Amino acid sequence: MSLDLAPSPVRSDAPAPSSGRALTVAIVGATGAVGAELIDQLERRAFPVGELRLLASPRSAGRSLTFRGRPVAVQVLDDDAFDGVDVAFFSAGAGVSRRYGPVAAARGALVVDNSSAFRMDEATPLVVPEVNGRDLPAEGAGRLVANPNCVTAVAVMALGPLHNEVPIRRVIAATYQAASGAGAAAMEELRASTAAYLDGRAFQPQVLKHPYAFNLFSHDAAVDPATGYNGEESKVMDELRKILGAPDLRVGITCVRVPVLRAHAMALTVEFASPLAAERAREILSTAPGVRLVDDVAANHFPMPNEASGRDEVLVGRIRPDTSDPTGCSLALFVVGDQLLKGAALNAIQIAEAMVGR
Repeated sequence: MSLDLAPSPVRSDAPAPSSGRALTVAIVGATGAVGAELIDQLERRAFPVGELRLLASPRSAGRSLTFRGRPVAVQVLDDDAFDGVDVAFFSAGAGVSRRYGPVAAARGALVVDNSSAFRMDEATPLVVPEVNGRDLPAEGAGRLVANPNCVTAVAVMALGPLHNEVPIRRVIAATYQAASGAGAAAMEELRASTAAYLDGRAFQPQVLKHPYAFNLFSHDAAVDPATGYNGEESKVMDELRKILGAPDLRVGITCVRVPVLRAHAMALTVEFASPLAAERAREILSTAPGVRLVDDVAANHFPMPNEASGRDEVLVGRIRPDTSDPTGCSLALFVVGDQLLKGAALNAIQIAEAMVGR
């Protein structure tokens, strides 16, 4: 089976939205890891940016970031920063989004929010365009759209097409989440702690609670003592139900941080309402938008973070029957996607493209 994973890691040929005019675009949280990817994606995908406003906290004001080969100064985030803004991308945490997202929307901006602030709000669409783009607000309707959790966005790229073929009843998942999910500082801590470990030097974690080099640990979101699930796991469970339009979907998940710089991986066991053959699942996923099938049994070549990093597509493979289910209704698969791209920035840009291109 040909996998064709080289050489170009990132799509740059996406058509520009046909808005007919250059837009004023704001990025809130521009100096973070996702903010940097948003800037890069705006340029790579030829989004019709006339003016780019980079917004961050006062400590970042005055820094310059590069867009289209030119420096753009970072401005302080305040209410007036949204005057005249057409599209505002938020990636600075739920508190900032709750404070400023409604302000930007009220001033006429399309707001695409990457935080958890509005994801489960009944009035706010939670969208992965390839899966539930139909849920985007109609022209002239709501001006705020939520971007899902990175695990949800990656997982649903594989689950959505299969759910359309045969309804999914249950998902059991274990994730292997990269440092990128905790931001640029966590990525740097992984680099520094790994270097210290190899040099035999002591290293005191500053960003994460546990030693990161050559280690893995449960995602450090707070655990709900009543359910035993942490906040990351609860988000994924709720968001999968909302995006798939399956409020009764049974989901169990364990989220684990692993010493990988970027690209989240996950093992999924999926129970369907009726039998779905592994070969039929491969056929579906091989033509699903935004998905690349990597399922070479002979070469033992399946999705890996180093091949997903920097790629737009989510890699899916290791598709096989779940032999623990005697009904034949369950499949196991392995899914890997770049947390900073489809898990965050790319999905946000795709939402804006769909809205602006109308």
